[in-house]
This record gives sequence, C-alpha cells and structure tokens, in this order.
Amino acid sequence: MASPFSEPALLLPELKEVRRAGLVRLRGRALPALESVADAVTMAVPRTPGAAIETLLRLAVSRLDAGTLRTAAGYTLGLVQGTRDWPAADRRARAAEVYGVSVERFRKDHEVMVLEQVAEQILLIAAEPGAESETAVLDGETGGTHRTVRVRAGERPMALTLHVHPVDLLRDVDVVVSPSNVYFALPEPYKSSVAASLRRAAARRGVTGDVLEDPLHDELRAWAAGHGVAGRAVLPGTVVATGVGALAERGVRRIYHAAVAVPRAGTNDYDVLPSHVTRAVSRALALLAEEHGRFDPPLRSVCFPLIGSGRGGLAHDVSLAAVWAAVEAELARGARWDVHFTVRSAEAAALVERIPAGIRPAHDRRPASRSS
Repeated sequence: MASPFSEPALLLPELKEVRRAGLVRLRGRALPALESVADAVTMAVPRTPGAAIETLLRLAVSRLDAGTLRTAAGYTLGLVQGTRDWPAADRRARAAEVYGVSVERFRKDHEVMVLEQVAEQILLIAAEPGAESETAVLDGETGGTHRTVRVRAGERPMALTLHVHPVDLLRDVDVVVSPSNVYFALPEPYKSSVAASLRRAAARRGVTGDVLEDPLHDELRAWAAGHGVAGRAVLPGTVVATGVGALAERGVRRIYHAAVAVPRAGTNDYDVLPSHVTRAVSRALALLAEEHGRFDPPLRSVCFPLIGSGRGGLAHDVSLAAVWAAVEAELARGARWDVHFTVRSAEAAALVERIPAGIRPAHDRRPASRSS
C-alpha cells in the first residue's frame, strides 16, 4: 500500500494531538494524516470514532523495540490498559518514570523521540504490501503491557495477569517475588536484574538523587544477622519477606526474596535448579497465606518473574514450568490469590500466554560462563 506521507514530521503534529486528547476524546478531532493511513490499514475495524486510529497506533507501538521505548510510547498515547482516560499530564509523568528522568526533561527530549519512532513505524506499515490485512493485538486479553491469561487450575477457571514491562514499573500488586542468591546478597542497584531493579526502586533518595535509605539491603542484612546466617548460605528455596521502601508509593506492600541461585565456587557464576525454583515459589505462597491477614486490607495479589532465567541461566520455558508447577498446585487446592507474572520480552510473554495449552520445557540450558 502506498502512503501519501513520506516523512515522520508530517505525522508528528497529529500524534501530539492524540497525546494531548487521549484515546477517549478523539471524536471530532481533525487527524487527516492518521485517518488516511488508518482507514487503509484497518479495513476490518468497526467504524466507531477513533477505532481505526487506535488500532493503527497499537500496531505501530507493538513494532517498537521491547523495553523502555515501547513502554513509554504505550503510556504516552494511553495504550496501556487502564490509561486510555488518564489526563495527558499523568500519562507523561508515567512515561517519564520509564526513562527515570524529570517530566520536563521527558517533555523536551524523550517524548519527541518516542513520537518520532511511532511515526516511523506508521510509515513503514503504510508502505507494506498487504498492510490492510494486518491487525493489532495490543490490548484487552491478548496484548499490551498488561494482559489477561485465562487458565485452569484443577477444575477451576482462573485468570492470570501478565505484565510486559520492567518489574520496577509494577503498581498495586501486594507482593513481588524477587530472585536472590543463597546468601541474600543483593546485586548493586545499577545492574539490570529483577533484584537490582527492585532495590533501586525501593531506595529513598534526597533532592539531589543521593540514596538516603537502602531498605531492602538493610532488612536482609538484619534478617541474616538475627538468624545467625550472616555471611553463610541458606538452603535453596528459602524465602524472606521485607518491606518495600519507596515502592509503597506505587501500591507494592511486600517483597519476598527467594533464595535460588547457588554461587559456583571460584567463579562469578551461579547454578539454579528448577526444583529449587518450585520450592521457593511454594514457600512464597505459604508465606503469603501466613501474612495476608496481618495487613489491612489483607494481602491478595502476588507477582512472579521468571525466576532463575537471568544470571541463573535457566531457559525461559524451564523457569516458567518450575514456577507454574507450584502456582497451579496451590490454586488447584482452592487458594484464591490474584496471580501476576512480569516479563521483559515478547518471547517470554508468549510463553506465559501458552500456559493454557501446557508448558513443555524443551531443555534446561545453562550458559558455560557468566561474568559479574
């Protein structure tokens, strides 16, 4: 399909108008460039106001690199589930958080870059032969940064929530499970692991950005000292609960640190066994049952990453099978927890979405070497 628009700059003013108005207020907006492409690409979409443009935007954003760019674009345009009616200022503030910059800096720099990238994808879509047959699946139950996966646990139908974004962007989840090594020694906060991201997000900072409190690190050290294991390894599968520091402002209430990674002697590498992952998840769910009534309101939701699939070296499918084995068993026994999964990549998300069809790990890969 040929496009009458060849430069992203021609689409930018209209994308900025969508950002300002939000998806729920597109009726009556003059968006001729977007409408021209959308009408050609989304022929099967119902002709409700703004529907074709929204579908086009979802398709364009789905093609952006997974991670900060795609996530920030989703918030900027109100494509993330639950944000379509947010005020523009709130969406901009959340997108700024994705990049860890001030709202003003995001407005002047990152936002323009994000919208330019969306515009480029729209032009690529418009130029593709047969583009009009392609549909977008970026919201509701089959897409977006928040998705619903319907499963069965025993004879009970259940719904899982899948988050496809960095773990430190989680909001309003009571408990987040964080993988740890058997010494409960947290990685440095500048690293990219789940544990490092949560440590960084939980830290309390001063006006200059300096860390004033490092609560996850401090609470784990206090726990180890109090249980006589400071500097010594615990059994794999041990789970320790801590507070959440600054994450409380995002609705997170507890962090469950799951010891699964065993350092390999004389190296910077770790070993993780799927059985240890399953044991840790079972223990985390048991701890949730112990703690839930101590809070007001009671704890109900829990979020799992693909434990052991980072520096632990487990393949995503192996990790997911190990996690799901414990979760499914607990739910089949009648537990009513609100279960969430958090992943960073589309490939990992696709695995979680295949849970209803059954998880069949193909192999248990471990890299030969992993440096610190």
